Amino acid sequence: MTSSETAQAGPKALVLPTMTEVPQGPDGSPLSGSTVDVILVPMAGDDGEERLVALAFTSIPLLVEAMGEGQPWVIIPTEEIGKALSGSGASAVLIDPQLADSAEGESTRG
Repeated sequence: MTSSETAQAGPKALVLPTMTEVPQGPDGSPLSGSTVDVILVPMAGDDGEERLVALAFTSIPLLVEAMGEGQPWVIIPTEEIGKALSGSGASAVLIDPQLADSAEGESTRG
């Protein structure tokens, strides 16, 4: 498999759940200058230390299945996820998680 085939296999954008509604463009991306409060959840790392990870989904239906229809969200191009989460405290991105009913996140500006 070539590197271009590998790149095409991944999603072009990810759907990030947010703490509040965010003004969006027609494609679901946040409007320029918008502040997005992403959902971060604590997870134990390989070393046993707790770290914060951002939640992301490869489609809106998967987000709705995991978090419910009322969950606000934004779409971020995959190549911009690192920049979007810069300064948020997230040390990783958990893609397509299956959440327990009692999962609670922490808000941060990203």
